[in-house]
Amino acid sequence: MSRPLLSLLNIELPILQSPMVGVSTPKLAAAVSNAGGLGAIGIGASTVEQARAMLRETAALTDKPFNVNLFCHAPALQDSDREAQWLNALTPYFAEFDAAPPVLLREIYISFVADPDMLQMLLEEKPAVVSFHFGLPPQAAVDALKDAGIVLLCSVTTLAEARLAEQAGVHALVAQGFEAGGHRGVFDPQQDSEMGTFALVRVLSAASSLPVIAAGGIMDGAGINAVLQLGASAAQLGTAFILCPESATNAAWREALKGPRAHHTQITSAISGRPARGMLNRNFSDLQISGAAVPDYPIAYDANKALNVAASAKNNSDFAVQWAGQGAPLARELPADELVRLLSAEMKV
Repeated sequence: MSRPLLSLLNIELPILQSPMVGVSTPKLAAAVSNAGGLGAIGIGASTVEQARAMLRETAALTDKPFNVNLFCHAPALQDSDREAQWLNALTPYFAEFDAAPPVLLREIYISFVADPDMLQMLLEEKPAVVSFHFGLPPQAAVDALKDAGIVLLCSVTTLAEARLAEQAGVHALVAQGFEAGGHRGVFDPQQDSEMGTFALVRVLSAASSLPVIAAGGIMDGAGINAVLQLGASAAQLGTAFILCPESATNAAWREALKGPRAHHTQITSAISGRPARGMLNRNFSDLQISGAAVPDYPIAYDANKALNVAASAKNNSDFAVQWAGQGAPLARELPADELVRLLSAEMKV
């Protein structure tokens, strides 16, 4: 089952590292790729110049393929009344840290669906693999990337999304289960079937002709073998790589992942405006019951980032974003290349 996908991606092992913005780095991606898997960087929060620099830094560290991930969400709709109400709801939390909320909120990330300059950069740099999250870009962008010889992956959470990706012409599907940490890849954040990884892999492998890459809750060789048995061609692991020294994860996040909070993850849209899974803190308890309507993604994220800056200035991480999947208690603190080798060894037991 894995051989056609491994040949397509030009990798040795059916192990992909998730392209986690804020966690993945060129060093992490290169280490995974050099060990025989497929490393990844996320450029959804980057400018074209920042993204190009990340691609070139990664390429300087490995001559192996790596994945470059893009956000393809519908551009945010500004709503000054809703955003003012959201800031008003957050004001008491800012006050706890002797700070005031921002006067206005911004759309801090440009979606790839509306960023022709990012497309041009990718066509110039030609990474081996490009992946889409939150949906698909315009068909012309898909066609241009394919014509450049780039392998295309797309995160999907339902069969309906998979059919759209297949019709668009991507080469493989990343089946993101509800267990996964970080942002859900749902095309429409108001419609989430909440399918688990195992069920989703079975549905997609039975109904789609494309290779399926399982993602969500997979932390070790046994988990990889399980999804391969269910019809996946490979597994994508994210939380498993958070404790690697090559990741950009801060000390508080690392300590939380090694403690009891790793056993308690939940999904909320109150942090960014889109559903995402992380370790519980006040982002999940206080913000979800504020009563105010959450602004569109990523406008809401601008507010959360400002709140976290205010809290961090007082050495407080109550509003820090600490994404993690349901397999978080199984995270291991190893260099990325050692972790990939261990995962491969575990698959053979």
